[in-house]
Amino acid sequence: MNDEIRQLEPNAIWKNFADLNAVPRPSKKEERVIRFMLDFGKSLNLETSTDEVGNVIIRKPATEGMENRKTTVLQSHLDMVHQKNADTDFDFDTQGIQMYVDGDWVKAKGTTLGADNGLGVATIMALLESDDIPHPPLEALFTIDEETGMTGAMGLKGGILKGEILLNLDTEEDDEIDIGCAGGIDVTANGEYTPEQIPEGHTTFRMVVKGLQGGHSGIDIHRGRGNANKIMNRLLYHCLEEFDVRISEINGGSLRNAIPRESTATISIDTNNANTFATDFGHWAETIKNEFAVTEPDLIIGQKVVEPLNLVMAVGASKKLVKSLYASHNGVYAMSASINDLVETSNNVARVLVKDGKIKIGCLTRSSVDSAKMDLAQALKSTFELAEYQVSFGGNYPGWNPNPNSAILEVLKTKYENLFNDEPKIVACHAGLECGILGKNYPEMDMISFGPTIKGAHSPDERVSISSVQKFWKFVLAILEDMPKK
Repeated sequence: MNDEIRQLEPNAIWKNFADLNAVPRPSKKEERVIRFMLDFGKSLNLETSTDEVGNVIIRKPATEGMENRKTTVLQSHLDMVHQKNADTDFDFDTQGIQMYVDGDWVKAKGTTLGADNGLGVATIMALLESDDIPHPPLEALFTIDEETGMTGAMGLKGGILKGEILLNLDTEEDDEIDIGCAGGIDVTANGEYTPEQIPEGHTTFRMVVKGLQGGHSGIDIHRGRGNANKIMNRLLYHCLEEFDVRISEINGGSLRNAIPRESTATISIDTNNANTFATDFGHWAETIKNEFAVTEPDLIIGQKVVEPLNLVMAVGASKKLVKSLYASHNGVYAMSASINDLVETSNNVARVLVKDGKIKIGCLTRSSVDSAKMDLAQALKSTFELAEYQVSFGGNYPGWNPNPNSAILEVLKTKYENLFNDEPKIVACHAGLECGILGKNYPEMDMISFGPTIKGAHSPDERVSISSVQKFWKFVLAILEDMPKK
């Protein structure tokens, strides 16, 4: 299956992408891909090392005649988001990604593809192993754990890199040059409840919300897509308002940077009201599906009778949970006043887990304005504390402030216009890029971000355009051939 991918052009990128995607590389479990990159660099007889947190650095001297150009850092992250469809049998810890070609797109069978940021990694690998591509002195920086905390970028100490320019290959539209991004913070609420025996004469139902698009909680947050956790909570609110319902379990969402696509909840209800509940549930489901008819045409909301789980949550604890989730903001919170059409601040209610007396709610709050990020985080904290949950902040990382006067920006703009007879879009994004973090220890480094067109990142719909990769490769080669002199 992946042999077909290796035959695509530019072959130098796609064969490395296929090799990379054969290596399991979940965030925080990057040992295998770190070893893969170390072996790759050493096989080329290039200076290869890791820092104390696991980032891999590979250095390559300039090609003949390019020694007087500024040393350039090429940077991408090694980890990938692991998401799969519920009906896909796949083990991310042991299996390589199964890819296929669909027209102009490379896709994966029921899982995320890993183009984010595997295409960037594969591009850098292609440059490192080349013997006929003109380039300045290169430092390849492969960071770890970008997707779940950016701890690789945070742990990279000053003084390790010598480059003056950094090209981050992690932007996902091939006509965009990115000069800024949002920062983020994890908001986690933990609670406890005392499980009770299910009352006599109760029927147990399992509710399901699925078929949502999901997507990247930064890039796609403004698209009005459904959040499975919020939809499920809306259904549970109706249940508690209309019936004597007891919640047994809730399991919704997964990763904080992925918009939740699926949620399940198990509840018990007086058997005398079971038929009425089923009818009312159908009405609630149709109302919600009609609201999302345009943005989520494949939304499925269902319920069925199942075997009881015996233990349930008390009504009072259930109402605290459901009302706190109802009050928790999800989606766009504010648009930027300084950059047109840019989301400034948002929140993703990413994970809800209720089981065995424990409650855990996970959110990712993003903003290009640090004070606004903390304002929304504090609002969420207050909401959950009113429900008497313990709230903690973690994974706080800064945004990347745009520099419209960047010298390397002018190089890229000129190259793009000359190559493609068009003007690139100069943008800032609502996703998290590592440039802002790296800039803390390398404040003088001139940074820019660009990449091929990738759609559906952080979801099983992730796909990358083949023609876009060809365009991107042409752009990269032209940039490296004309980097500024020292």
